[in-house]
Amino acid sequence: MPASATQTLRVAVLADSDTRWKWGSLTANRIAPPNSDISLDGYLLRGRATPTARQLKEVGVTADSLREVTAVEFLRAMERGPEDQYDILVLSLVGGGVQAMLHGLARAWHGRAKRPVVVTGYVGVVYEKLTDGLLLRHGADLVLANSRQDADRFTAVYDGVGADSSAVTEVALPFLGGDAYTGEHDPYTVVFAVQPSVPDNRRDRDYLLNRAIQHARFHPNREVLLKLRSKPGEHTTHIEELPYQKLVQGKDLPANFSLVYGHMGDVLDRTDLLVTISSTAALESLHRRIPTVVLTDLGIREGLGNHHFVGSGCLASWDQLDAGYKPVPDAEWVARQGVAAEGSYETAFDAARERIAKLLAGDGMPALTPYYTPETAPGYLPGILARHHLGPDGTPLPGAPAADKAPGPVRQIVRRAARGAYRHGVQRVAPVIRRMGEL
Repeated sequence: MPASATQTLRVAVLADSDTRWKWGSLTANRIAPPNSDISLDGYLLRGRATPTARQLKEVGVTADSLREVTAVEFLRAMERGPEDQYDILVLSLVGGGVQAMLHGLARAWHGRAKRPVVVTGYVGVVYEKLTDGLLLRHGADLVLANSRQDADRFTAVYDGVGADSSAVTEVALPFLGGDAYTGEHDPYTVVFAVQPSVPDNRRDRDYLLNRAIQHARFHPNREVLLKLRSKPGEHTTHIEELPYQKLVQGKDLPANFSLVYGHMGDVLDRTDLLVTISSTAALESLHRRIPTVVLTDLGIREGLGNHHFVGSGCLASWDQLDAGYKPVPDAEWVARQGVAAEGSYETAFDAARERIAKLLAGDGMPALTPYYTPETAPGYLPGILARHHLGPDGTPLPGAPAADKAPGPVRQIVRRAARGAYRHGVQRVAPVIRRMGEL
Protein backbone atom coordinates (compact mmCIF):
# COMPACT_ATOMS: atom_id res chain seq x y z
CA MET A 1 0.00 0.00 0.00
CA PRO A 2 1.41 3.45 -0.90
CA ALA A 3 2.49 5.52 2.07
CA SER A 4 0.11 8.29 1.04
CA ALA A 5 -2.86 5.91 1.47
CA THR A 6 -1.95 5.09 5.04
CA GLN A 7 -3.68 7.05 7.77
CA THR A 8 -2.54 7.42 11.36
CA LEU A 9 -5.34 6.64 13.78
CA ARG A 10 -4.80 8.24 17.19
CA VAL A 11 -6.22 6.02 19.91
CA ALA A 12 -6.32 6.31 23.70
CA VAL A 13 -7.17 3.39 25.99
CA LEU A 14 -8.14 3.92 29.63
CA ALA A 15 -7.96 0.65 31.60
CA ASP A 16 -8.17 -0.30 35.27
CA SER A 17 -6.58 -3.79 35.33
CA ASP A 18 -4.30 -6.07 33.35
CA THR A 19 -7.21 -7.94 31.78
CA ARG A 20 -8.97 -4.75 30.76
CA TRP A 21 -5.74 -3.28 29.37
CA LYS A 22 -5.43 -6.44 27.29
CA TRP A 23 -9.02 -6.16 26.05
CA GLY A 24 -8.85 -2.42 25.42
CA SER A 25 -5.52 -2.33 23.61
CA LEU A 26 -6.31 -5.37 21.46
CA THR A 27 -9.76 -3.98 20.68
CA ALA A 28 -8.15 -0.72 19.55
CA ASN A 29 -6.08 -2.67 17.05
CA ARG A 30 -9.01 -4.80 15.88
CA ILE A 31 -11.42 -1.90 15.22
CA ALA A 32 -8.92 0.25 13.33
CA PRO A 33 -9.53 0.45 9.55
CA PRO A 34 -7.20 -1.85 7.57
CA ASN A 35 -5.34 1.10 6.00
CA SER A 36 -4.53 2.75 9.34
CA ASP A 37 -1.38 2.99 11.37
CA ILE A 38 -2.23 3.19 15.07
CA SER A 39 -0.72 5.66 17.50
CA LEU A 40 -1.72 4.19 20.86
CA ASP A 41 -1.58 6.01 24.19
CA GLY A 42 -2.36 3.97 27.28
CA TYR A 43 -3.75 5.36 30.52
CA LEU A 44 -3.91 3.09 33.58
CA LEU A 45 -6.51 4.11 36.13
CA ARG A 46 -4.87 4.18 39.54
CA GLY A 47 -6.45 1.75 42.00
CA ARG A 48 -6.18 -1.64 43.68
CA ALA A 49 -5.87 -3.51 40.36
CA THR A 50 -3.44 -1.20 38.54
CA PRO A 51 -1.28 -3.70 36.62
CA THR A 52 2.37 -4.23 37.44
CA ALA A 53 5.17 -4.09 34.85
CA ARG A 54 5.23 -7.91 34.79
CA GLN A 55 1.51 -8.12 34.11
CA LEU A 56 1.74 -5.54 31.33
CA LYS A 57 4.58 -7.47 29.72
CA GLU A 58 2.59 -10.70 29.92
CA VAL A 59 -0.29 -9.10 28.02
CA GLY A 60 2.13 -8.59 25.13
CA VAL A 61 0.72 -5.30 23.85
CA THR A 62 2.95 -2.26 23.48
CA ALA A 63 1.86 1.38 23.46
CA ASP A 64 3.51 4.56 22.23
CA SER A 65 3.02 5.97 25.73
CA LEU A 66 1.73 4.54 28.98
CA ARG A 67 1.07 6.32 32.26
CA GLU A 68 -0.86 5.92 35.48
CA VAL A 69 -3.62 8.47 36.21
CA THR A 70 -6.56 9.16 38.48
CA ALA A 71 -9.97 9.64 36.90
CA VAL A 72 -9.76 13.42 37.37
CA GLU A 73 -6.23 13.57 35.97
CA PHE A 74 -7.42 11.72 32.87
CA LEU A 75 -10.42 13.99 32.39
CA ARG A 76 -8.29 17.10 32.71
CA ALA A 77 -5.85 15.71 30.14
CA MET A 78 -8.76 15.15 27.75
CA GLU A 79 -10.15 18.63 28.43
CA ARG A 80 -6.85 20.46 27.96
CA GLY A 81 -5.77 18.53 24.88
CA PRO A 82 -6.60 19.76 21.36
CA GLU A 83 -9.89 18.79 19.72
CA ASP A 84 -8.09 16.43 17.36
CA GLN A 85 -5.94 14.85 20.08
CA TYR A 86 -7.52 11.41 19.54
CA ASP A 87 -9.77 9.77 16.96
CA ILE A 88 -10.91 6.93 19.24
CA LEU A 89 -11.12 6.55 23.00
CA VAL A 90 -11.59 3.04 24.40
CA LEU A 91 -12.97 2.93 27.95
CA SER A 92 -11.91 -0.47 29.26
CA LEU A 93 -13.21 -0.15 32.81
CA VAL A 94 -15.68 -1.60 35.26
CA GLY A 95 -19.21 -0.31 34.62
CA GLY A 96 -19.14 2.43 37.27
CA GLY A 97 -15.86 3.72 35.87
CA VAL A 98 -17.30 3.91 32.38
CA GLN A 99 -20.33 5.83 33.62
CA ALA A 100 -18.17 8.31 35.53
CA MET A 101 -15.95 8.89 32.51
CA LEU A 102 -18.93 9.40 30.20
CA HIS A 103 -20.31 12.14 32.42
CA GLY A 104 -16.90 13.66 33.02
CA LEU A 105 -16.07 13.65 29.31
CA ALA A 106 -19.46 15.12 28.39
CA ARG A 107 -18.62 18.08 30.62
CA ALA A 108 -14.98 18.29 29.47
CA TRP A 109 -15.94 18.29 25.78
CA HIS A 110 -18.99 20.52 26.08
CA GLY A 111 -19.17 22.90 23.13
CA ARG A 112 -16.47 21.18 21.09
CA ALA A 113 -17.02 20.63 17.40
CA LYS A 114 -14.85 17.51 17.41
CA ARG A 115 -14.25 14.75 19.91
CA PRO A 116 -13.08 11.12 19.80
CA VAL A 117 -15.39 8.22 19.06
CA VAL A 118 -15.97 6.62 22.47
CA VAL A 119 -15.96 2.82 22.57
CA THR A 120 -16.58 0.47 25.48
CA GLY A 121 -17.62 -3.10 26.18
CA TYR A 122 -16.87 -6.18 28.28
CA VAL A 123 -13.61 -8.10 28.62
CA GLY A 124 -15.23 -11.53 28.28
CA VAL A 125 -18.25 -13.62 29.15
CA VAL A 126 -21.12 -11.56 30.60
CA TYR A 127 -22.75 -13.85 33.14
CA GLU A 128 -23.70 -11.47 35.96
CA LYS A 129 -25.02 -7.92 36.45
CA LEU A 130 -26.09 -7.75 32.81
CA THR A 131 -28.62 -4.94 33.19
CA ASP A 132 -26.61 -2.96 35.74
CA GLY A 133 -23.39 -3.19 33.74
CA LEU A 134 -25.07 -2.33 30.45
CA LEU A 135 -26.86 0.75 31.72
CA LEU A 136 -23.62 1.99 33.28
CA ARG A 137 -22.02 1.70 29.83
CA HIS A 138 -24.87 3.41 27.99
CA GLY A 139 -23.86 6.70 26.39
CA ALA A 140 -20.77 5.50 24.54
CA ASP A 141 -20.84 5.72 20.73
CA LEU A 142 -20.18 1.98 20.46
CA VAL A 143 -20.99 -0.64 23.09
CA LEU A 144 -19.23 -3.74 21.80
CA ALA A 145 -20.86 -7.13 22.19
CA ASN A 146 -18.41 -10.03 21.98
CA SER A 147 -20.93 -12.40 20.38
CA ARG A 148 -24.23 -12.63 18.56
CA GLN A 149 -25.84 -13.80 21.81
CA ASP A 150 -24.55 -10.77 23.71
CA ALA A 151 -25.63 -8.37 20.95
CA ASP A 152 -29.19 -9.71 21.19
CA ARG A 153 -29.20 -9.47 25.00
CA PHE A 154 -27.68 -5.97 25.05
CA THR A 155 -30.22 -4.65 22.55
CA ALA A 156 -33.10 -6.20 24.50
CA VAL A 157 -31.99 -4.50 27.74
CA TYR A 158 -31.63 -1.05 26.18
CA ASP A 159 -34.92 -1.33 24.27
CA GLY A 160 -36.62 -2.62 27.40
CA VAL A 161 -35.86 0.55 29.39
CA GLY A 162 -36.46 2.92 26.49
CA ALA A 163 -32.77 3.69 25.94
CA ASP A 164 -31.19 4.09 22.50
CA SER A 165 -29.76 0.70 21.50
CA SER A 166 -28.10 1.80 18.26
CA ALA A 167 -24.64 1.82 19.89
CA VAL A 168 -24.69 -1.98 20.37
CA THR A 169 -22.26 -3.44 17.85
CA GLU A 170 -21.49 -7.14 17.44
CA VAL A 171 -17.81 -8.06 17.31
CA ALA A 172 -15.82 -10.94 18.83
CA LEU A 173 -13.35 -11.34 21.66
CA PRO A 174 -10.29 -9.37 20.52
CA PHE A 175 -7.67 -11.74 21.95
CA LEU A 176 -8.64 -14.85 19.99
CA GLY A 177 -6.03 -16.25 17.65
CA GLY A 178 -3.25 -18.76 17.40
CA ASP A 179 -2.92 -21.94 15.39
CA ALA A 180 -5.76 -24.45 15.34
CA TYR A 181 -5.28 -27.65 17.31
CA THR A 182 -4.00 -30.43 15.05
CA GLY A 183 -3.49 -33.34 17.41
CA GLU A 184 -2.02 -34.62 20.65
CA HIS A 185 1.36 -33.47 21.89
CA ASP A 186 4.06 -35.55 23.53
CA PRO A 187 3.48 -35.52 26.42
CA TYR A 188 -0.29 -35.07 26.36
CA THR A 189 -0.84 -31.81 28.28
CA VAL A 190 -3.79 -30.89 30.49
CA VAL A 191 -4.06 -27.24 31.52
CA PHE A 192 -6.22 -26.21 34.47
CA ALA A 193 -6.81 -22.46 34.00
CA VAL A 194 -7.68 -21.09 37.42
CA GLN A 195 -9.53 -17.86 38.23
CA PRO A 196 -8.84 -15.30 40.94
CA SER A 197 -12.40 -15.06 42.31
CA VAL A 198 -14.09 -18.37 41.43
CA PRO A 199 -14.53 -20.32 43.64
CA ASP A 200 -14.34 -17.88 46.52
CA ASN A 201 -13.57 -20.14 49.48
CA ARG A 202 -10.62 -22.25 50.63
CA ARG A 203 -12.49 -25.54 50.78
CA ASP A 204 -13.56 -25.45 47.13
CA ARG A 205 -10.22 -24.14 45.90
CA ASP A 206 -8.40 -26.86 47.84
CA TYR A 207 -10.76 -29.43 46.33
CA LEU A 208 -10.06 -28.30 42.76
CA LEU A 209 -6.32 -28.17 43.38
CA ASN A 210 -6.32 -31.66 44.87
CA ARG A 211 -8.32 -33.03 41.94
CA ALA A 212 -5.85 -31.57 39.44
CA ILE A 213 -2.98 -33.14 41.41
CA GLN A 214 -4.90 -36.42 41.55
CA HIS A 215 -5.42 -36.34 37.78
CA ALA A 216 -1.65 -36.02 37.34
CA ARG A 217 -1.15 -39.10 39.56
CA PHE A 218 -3.81 -41.11 37.68
CA HIS A 219 -2.15 -40.24 34.35
CA PRO A 220 1.64 -40.26 34.88
CA ASN A 221 2.22 -40.02 31.12
CA ARG A 222 0.37 -36.70 30.98
CA GLU A 223 1.70 -33.30 31.94
CA VAL A 224 -0.72 -31.30 34.12
CA LEU A 225 -0.21 -27.55 34.29
CA LEU A 226 -1.86 -25.19 36.77
CA LYS A 227 -2.15 -21.94 34.77
CA LEU A 228 -2.01 -18.99 37.17
CA ARG A 229 -3.28 -15.46 36.52
CA SER A 230 -1.05 -13.46 38.86
CA LYS A 231 1.72 -13.69 41.41
CA PRO A 232 1.01 -13.13 45.13
CA GLY A 233 0.64 -9.41 45.80
CA GLU A 234 -0.57 -8.64 42.27
CA HIS A 235 -4.20 -7.97 41.49
CA THR A 236 -6.22 -8.68 38.37
CA THR A 237 -9.73 -7.61 37.41
CA HIS A 238 -11.02 -9.67 40.34
CA ILE A 239 -9.64 -9.91 43.86
CA GLU A 240 -7.81 -13.14 44.73
CA GLU A 241 -7.84 -13.74 48.46
CA LEU A 242 -6.53 -17.32 48.32
CA PRO A 243 -3.84 -17.67 45.64
CA TYR A 244 -3.24 -21.23 44.49
CA GLN A 245 0.50 -20.61 44.92
CA LYS A 246 -0.11 -20.54 48.68
CA LEU A 247 -2.55 -23.44 48.73
CA VAL A 248 -0.08 -25.70 46.96
CA GLN A 249 2.63 -25.14 49.58
CA GLY A 250 3.32 -28.26 51.61
CA LYS A 251 1.50 -30.60 49.21
CA ASP A 252 3.21 -33.66 47.78
CA LEU A 253 3.26 -32.87 44.06
CA PRO A 254 3.90 -35.51 41.39
CA ALA A 255 6.72 -34.85 38.91
CA ASN A 256 4.26 -34.29 36.06
CA PHE A 257 2.41 -31.47 37.84
CA SER A 258 3.65 -27.87 37.71
CA LEU A 259 2.56 -24.24 38.04
CA VAL A 260 2.93 -21.90 35.05
CA TYR A 261 2.52 -18.19 34.35
CA GLY A 262 2.76 -16.45 31.01
CA HIS A 263 0.63 -15.48 28.05
CA MET A 264 -2.43 -17.71 27.66
CA GLY A 265 -1.82 -18.09 23.94
CA ASP A 266 1.65 -19.51 24.55
CA VAL A 267 0.25 -22.03 27.03
CA LEU A 268 -2.51 -23.05 24.61
CA ASP A 269 0.12 -23.79 21.97
CA ARG A 270 0.98 -26.96 23.90
CA THR A 271 -2.47 -27.78 25.35
CA ASP A 272 -4.40 -30.95 24.57
CA LEU A 273 -7.18 -30.41 27.12
CA LEU A 274 -8.18 -27.09 28.70
CA VAL A 275 -10.02 -27.34 32.03
CA THR A 276 -11.60 -24.43 33.88
CA ILE A 277 -14.57 -23.36 35.98
CA SER A 278 -15.81 -20.54 33.75
CA SER A 279 -12.77 -18.62 32.50
CA THR A 280 -12.75 -16.76 29.19
CA ALA A 281 -9.76 -19.02 28.48
CA ALA A 282 -12.39 -21.63 27.56
CA LEU A 283 -13.48 -19.46 24.63
CA GLU A 284 -9.86 -18.93 23.55
CA SER A 285 -9.42 -22.70 23.63
CA LEU A 286 -12.64 -23.39 21.70
CA HIS A 287 -11.61 -20.86 19.06
CA ARG A 288 -8.51 -22.97 18.43
CA ARG A 289 -10.57 -26.21 18.49
CA ILE A 290 -8.73 -27.50 21.56
CA PRO A 291 -10.78 -29.98 23.63
CA THR A 292 -12.27 -27.88 26.45
CA VAL A 293 -14.00 -28.78 29.70
CA VAL A 294 -15.97 -26.52 32.05
CA LEU A 295 -16.09 -28.23 35.44
CA THR A 296 -19.34 -29.29 37.11
CA ASP A 297 -17.78 -30.62 40.33
CA LEU A 298 -19.03 -27.67 42.39
CA GLY A 299 -22.38 -27.56 40.63
CA ILE A 300 -23.60 -25.54 37.67
CA ARG A 301 -24.37 -22.22 39.31
CA GLU A 302 -24.68 -18.55 38.47
CA GLY A 303 -22.23 -17.72 41.25
CA LEU A 304 -19.57 -19.78 39.50
CA GLY A 305 -20.35 -18.50 36.02
CA ASN A 306 -20.34 -21.98 34.51
CA HIS A 307 -24.08 -21.71 33.88
CA HIS A 308 -23.08 -19.66 30.82
CA PHE A 309 -21.81 -22.89 29.24
CA VAL A 310 -25.12 -24.77 29.43
CA GLY A 311 -25.66 -26.20 25.96
CA SER A 312 -21.99 -25.96 25.02
CA GLY A 313 -21.22 -29.68 25.21
CA CYS A 314 -18.22 -28.81 27.39
CA LEU A 315 -19.61 -29.48 30.89
CA ALA A 316 -17.92 -32.38 32.71
CA SER A 317 -16.38 -33.39 36.05
CA TRP A 318 -12.89 -34.40 37.16
CA ASP A 319 -14.21 -37.95 37.63
CA GLN A 320 -15.14 -38.07 33.95
CA LEU A 321 -11.77 -36.62 32.94
CA ASP A 322 -9.93 -39.14 35.10
CA ALA A 323 -11.80 -41.86 33.22
CA GLY A 324 -10.67 -40.50 29.84
CA TYR A 325 -13.71 -38.45 28.77
CA LYS A 326 -13.16 -36.11 25.82
CA PRO A 327 -15.71 -33.30 25.21
CA VAL A 328 -17.28 -32.48 21.86
CA PRO A 329 -18.52 -28.84 21.67
CA ASP A 330 -21.91 -28.00 20.23
CA ALA A 331 -21.27 -26.17 16.94
CA GLU A 332 -24.40 -24.01 17.13
CA TRP A 333 -23.63 -22.88 20.68
CA VAL A 334 -20.02 -22.08 19.78
CA ALA A 335 -21.13 -20.03 16.76
CA ARG A 336 -23.26 -17.77 18.98
CA GLN A 337 -20.43 -17.02 21.41
CA GLY A 338 -18.16 -14.94 19.16
CA VAL A 339 -15.64 -17.76 19.07
CA ALA A 340 -15.59 -17.82 15.24
CA ALA A 341 -13.97 -21.25 15.13
CA GLU A 342 -15.36 -21.73 11.61
CA GLY A 343 -13.01 -19.09 10.18
CA SER A 344 -15.05 -15.84 10.19
CA TYR A 345 -12.89 -14.11 12.80
CA GLU A 346 -11.16 -11.72 10.41
CA THR A 347 -14.50 -10.15 9.43
CA ALA A 348 -15.95 -10.10 12.95
CA PHE A 349 -14.90 -6.46 13.49
CA ASP A 350 -16.06 -5.10 10.12
CA ALA A 351 -19.30 -3.62 11.48
CA ALA A 352 -17.41 -1.74 14.21
CA ARG A 353 -14.86 -0.45 11.71
CA GLU A 354 -17.61 0.79 9.41
CA ARG A 355 -19.44 2.58 12.23
CA ILE A 356 -16.27 4.28 13.44
CA ALA A 357 -15.29 5.34 9.92
CA LYS A 358 -18.75 6.84 9.39
CA LEU A 359 -18.61 8.76 12.68
CA LEU A 360 -15.13 10.10 11.96
CA ALA A 361 -16.16 11.20 8.48
CA GLY A 362 -19.19 13.13 9.75
CA ASP A 363 -19.46 16.89 10.21
CA GLY A 364 -19.45 16.65 13.99
CA MET A 365 -20.01 14.31 16.88
CA PRO A 366 -23.15 14.47 19.00
CA ALA A 367 -22.85 15.11 22.74
CA LEU A 368 -22.42 12.08 24.99
CA THR A 369 -25.85 11.29 26.48
CA PRO A 370 -25.82 8.45 29.06
CA TYR A 371 -29.12 6.90 30.10
CA TYR A 372 -28.43 7.68 33.75
CA THR A 373 -28.77 11.35 34.64
CA PRO A 374 -29.47 13.26 37.88
CA GLU A 375 -33.12 13.14 36.77
CA THR A 376 -33.42 9.45 35.85
CA ALA A 377 -31.27 8.04 38.69
CA PRO A 378 -30.95 10.71 41.41
CA GLY A 379 -30.36 8.12 44.14
CA TYR A 380 -27.73 6.13 42.24
CA LEU A 381 -25.71 8.26 39.83
CA PRO A 382 -24.23 10.78 42.33
CA GLY A 383 -22.64 7.95 44.32
CA ILE A 384 -21.12 6.42 41.17
CA LEU A 385 -19.60 9.76 40.19
CA ALA A 386 -18.42 10.61 43.71
CA ARG A 387 -16.27 7.45 43.82
CA HIS A 388 -14.21 9.06 41.08
CA HIS A 389 -14.22 12.53 42.72
CA LEU A 390 -16.86 13.92 40.35
CA GLY A 391 -19.95 15.93 41.18
CA PRO A 392 -23.45 15.12 39.85
CA ASP A 393 -22.75 17.15 36.70
CA GLY A 394 -19.39 15.48 36.00
CA THR A 395 -17.33 18.36 37.40
CA PRO A 396 -14.28 17.41 39.52
CA LEU A 397 -15.01 17.84 43.22
CA PRO A 398 -12.89 20.21 45.35
CA GLY A 399 -9.66 18.59 46.50
CA ALA A 400 -9.36 16.27 43.48
CA PRO A 401 -5.72 15.79 42.35
CA ALA A 402 -4.41 18.08 39.63
CA ALA A 403 -3.31 16.55 36.35
CA ASP A 404 -0.34 18.86 35.94
CA LYS A 405 1.14 18.16 39.37
CA ALA A 406 3.41 15.13 39.45
CA PRO A 407 3.31 13.19 42.73
CA GLY A 408 6.30 13.91 44.97
CA PRO A 409 8.46 11.25 46.61
CA VAL A 410 6.42 11.21 49.81
CA ARG A 411 3.14 10.87 47.92
CA GLN A 412 4.59 8.01 45.87
CA ILE A 413 5.73 6.19 49.02
CA VAL A 414 2.31 6.66 50.63
CA ARG A 415 0.61 5.29 47.51
CA ARG A 416 2.81 2.19 47.44
CA ALA A 417 2.32 1.62 51.16
CA ALA A 418 -1.46 2.03 50.88
CA ARG A 419 -1.63 -0.38 47.96
CA GLY A 420 0.53 -2.91 49.80
CA ALA A 421 -1.63 -2.61 52.92
CA TYR A 422 -4.77 -3.15 50.84
CA ARG A 423 -3.36 -6.26 49.21
CA HIS A 424 -2.18 -7.60 52.58
CA GLY A 425 -5.66 -7.00 53.97
CA VAL A 426 -7.32 -8.81 51.07
CA GLN A 427 -5.01 -11.81 51.04
CA ARG A 428 -4.13 -12.23 54.73
CA VAL A 429 -6.47 -10.36 57.09
CA ALA A 430 -9.83 -10.82 55.33
CA PRO A 431 -9.64 -14.66 55.18
CA VAL A 432 -8.76 -14.79 58.89
CA ILE A 433 -11.71 -12.57 59.80
CA ARG A 434 -13.99 -14.67 57.64
CA ARG A 435 -12.86 -17.89 59.32
CA MET A 436 -13.39 -16.33 62.76
CA GLY A 437 -16.89 -15.36 61.73
CA GLU A 438 -17.64 -18.97 60.82
CA LEU A 439 -16.69 -20.31 64.29
